[in-house]
Amino acid sequence: MPHYHKLGKIPQKRHVQFKQPDGSLYKEQVIGTEGFSGISSILYHINPPTKVKSIKGFTEIKREVWEEKTLRHFHIRTLDAKPEGDPVSGRKVLMFNNDVSLGICNPKDDMDYFYKNGEGDEIIFVHEGKGTLETQYGSLPFHEGDYIVIPRGVIHKYTINSGKSRLLVIESPSPVETPKRYRNTHGQLLEHSPYCERDFRLPGVLVTKDEKGEFLVKIKKSNCLHDYVYDFHPFDVVGWDGYFYPWIFNINDFMPITGKIHQPPPVHQTFEGHNYVVCSFCPRLFDYHPESIPAPYNHSNIDSDEVLYYVEGNFMSRKGVDIASFTLHPGGIPHGPHPGTAEASIGKKETLELAVMLDTFHPLKLTTYAKEFDKPDYPFTWNEEGHEAEIE
Repeated sequence: MPHYHKLGKIPQKRHVQFKQPDGSLYKEQVIGTEGFSGISSILYHINPPTKVKSIKGFTEIKREVWEEKTLRHFHIRTLDAKPEGDPVSGRKVLMFNNDVSLGICNPKDDMDYFYKNGEGDEIIFVHEGKGTLETQYGSLPFHEGDYIVIPRGVIHKYTINSGKSRLLVIESPSPVETPKRYRNTHGQLLEHSPYCERDFRLPGVLVTKDEKGEFLVKIKKSNCLHDYVYDFHPFDVVGWDGYFYPWIFNINDFMPITGKIHQPPPVHQTFEGHNYVVCSFCPRLFDYHPESIPAPYNHSNIDSDEVLYYVEGNFMSRKGVDIASFTLHPGGIPHGPHPGTAEASIGKKETLELAVMLDTFHPLKLTTYAKEFDKPDYPFTWNEEGHEAEIE
């Protein structure tokens, strides 16, 4: 979990008088999760955060379900997805359930507004590109390989500093957390954790914007974007403290746990939410038992759907996947290494693959946008050469 952090000017006690130079009070705001039982921060504003100039309606976010009834494995190849929109409007959901959604965003435009997700936390994985996440809490530069974790309710804006960007977008109605088994009772990451607090990048410099004008904030709620207009800059915070703020962890700072024989996917776990986990498959040494088979064994997902997003490198157990490909292996049917890959892995010392995995404990629904990139022959790629098949 993020640890205690503070920036700017704050009073010595909570909920006491804290005056601006003209003698008026700074406007205190408590923001957090799970009522008053979860993590929270206290922000001090120049203007009341409740003051709104106008509300200009809403735009519904379209997410049509692909009614695919056939139980099968899927290969969703998004490498050629065209850039469109900005880092928010360009998002396209590929699959979702009530616990989590997964999509892509290849933005081509800059944002001329601010954004707040009012119904869920977000993990933005930066596959390609770099830029800056500007927030009420301070700015966070980002680059390739970063997981940007943004709690619900954080007003922010993306500035892209590169010509090409490719983002993986995970949205979660429940809080995004580090796995409980990595933490002690005080929330500190333990010695066996594959990363620690030193790896987290937090907001470093708070720039207070005391500006008047017209500032549009798009707020996501009930799967719609609601347009709120304020007559002051939303980054009017002079100071804050607490545990609730955006932060960044880079996938290359994940230290893989290896063993004498093949380790199961939970050793790669990076984040968790309600009924799902996110894992990082990173370059690592292979198993060191003299008769080990480094490639993963065949396994059946009885209770979960498994999604892999391929980032870079040589995917030892898969053939025919590109970077920016998704493979979805639904619960109920087995999957495993492609023919010949288990044998080919014997004697290998390391893998250089890089991938993000999402495991859900309720079935995922695919969208019609995912259908555009579907490779329907994927279920038969486990067949030996010369044994073709088709879906009837």
